[in-house]
Amino acid sequence: MYGTIWALVPPIVAIVLALLVKEAYVSLFAGVMLGALFVSNFNLVATLDTAVNDGMIAAIADNAGIFLFLVLLGIIVALVNRAGGSAAFGRWAEKNIKTRVGAMLATFLLGVLIFIDDYFNCLTVGSVMRPVTDGHRISRAKLAFLIDATAAPICMIAPVSSWAAAVSGVADDLGTGISGIQLFVRAIPYNFYSILTLAFIIALACMKFDYGPMRVAEMAAQLNGDLGAQEGSADAEANPRGRVVDLVLPVVVLIVTCTVGMLYVGGFFGVDAWGGTDCAGDFIGAFGNTDAYIALPWGAIISLVFTFIYFLCRRVLNFKDAAACIPQGFVAMVPPMIILTLAVSLKTMTSSLGAADFVHDMMLGAAQGLYSLLPAVIFVVAVALAFASGTSWGTFGILIPIVVAIFPADSTLLIIGISACLAGAVCGDHCSPISDTTIMASAGAQVDHLSHVSTQLPYAMTVAAVSFVNYIIAGFVQNWLICLPIGIVLTVATLFVIRRVTANREASAA
Repeated sequence: MYGTIWALVPPIVAIVLALLVKEAYVSLFAGVMLGALFVSNFNLVATLDTAVNDGMIAAIADNAGIFLFLVLLGIIVALVNRAGGSAAFGRWAEKNIKTRVGAMLATFLLGVLIFIDDYFNCLTVGSVMRPVTDGHRISRAKLAFLIDATAAPICMIAPVSSWAAAVSGVADDLGTGISGIQLFVRAIPYNFYSILTLAFIIALACMKFDYGPMRVAEMAAQLNGDLGAQEGSADAEANPRGRVVDLVLPVVVLIVTCTVGMLYVGGFFGVDAWGGTDCAGDFIGAFGNTDAYIALPWGAIISLVFTFIYFLCRRVLNFKDAAACIPQGFVAMVPPMIILTLAVSLKTMTSSLGAADFVHDMMLGAAQGLYSLLPAVIFVVAVALAFASGTSWGTFGILIPIVVAIFPADSTLLIIGISACLAGAVCGDHCSPISDTTIMASAGAQVDHLSHVSTQLPYAMTVAAVSFVNYIIAGFVQNWLICLPIGIVLTVATLFVIRRVTANREASAA
């Protein structure tokens, strides 16, 4: 089964099962066990050993830093809520953000501003904007979409981000004649999925309509007040003496400490103790050399200590109430931690079955007869691989060396091919129910994970279809100044067509 289509069967089974039975934990576990069964050649004892030791235990060990960051962030959120900071921000927003469109655009803008890391983006934007969107009866599913659509897509077009660092690390020393970070920057204008997703959000908000399952969720929120919040996710009773600064200050401190932590771990302040790389004074280089799994917990624990002391000094919380937020924050993050563990375990099984080799052979076969169409082909392959594996980083890690081998060094088609790979990786990650970013967006919005996936999927596929057409055009035109405006016009025009079709269908049903 190694290096064949069978390598993609376990994640496909997990995804289909999740969409059918609406139960993420069981579906992911079934995918992990099926993958382990394939890896061990149907030996039952070896299957259990592979699933537990190579899968789940390894997943917990490899993601311990992110788990710690999630717990710390959950405690900070619980403290801010208990102190009344979120409620105070909600009251302020009711006076200053007066429309649903304004609330959605404010969420979008905050997501754009927090471009350093997708996990950090998802959980911070969700914590800050939940009171605002709840006050305007915007469903939690819509909030999760706005969070998700401004997490990975923004990080993938931000030169100073953990994603830029990951791409640079993969693209360096591949014989392209330019550095990894230069290749990343030159690829940004052709990253149609990421850029068109932003245009899609603005157009959708301004046109004031939704379609597909999201329309059902939004109608329930507006007409019945049913926001679709995850069961058990209600915030604790807030302190009426809380002020807006009680939310803003902890968030600002968190952003600053996490940013400084990423620079420190990357060697900005001297030789990097982890990798021995001297990036002293090199801002971009430090981000390219950092490790978010180490840096984010550093920033979060400093921010947590500050927030704890700050609320005690402000006397909005006593020591007992503040301490009670510690287990509360941990419990709030247990569901995403379980899903993340199972999702990473499933990725391990997929890698052990040789998914990379299978995709490599398929791509080289396609390269022989579809040269100008290859950017579109690369985009589709990247979408499929990221959707099935649930990882953007793993997808471009597999595909970038293949793309470099196919196209001439330092050619425009190479840049477009790299962009198509990165855009497809983000798109597949955006759609996949086993993606860690998708899981974090659900956690940030405190909405049922499968509800988020099912409502977001039609939106993501709409942008993906427009992006695919744009990559066909780009393969021949090879000029982003022409292709990008065409993509934006196509995105807006597609939304107008969908709105007309939706309106006609509802009129016929009536």
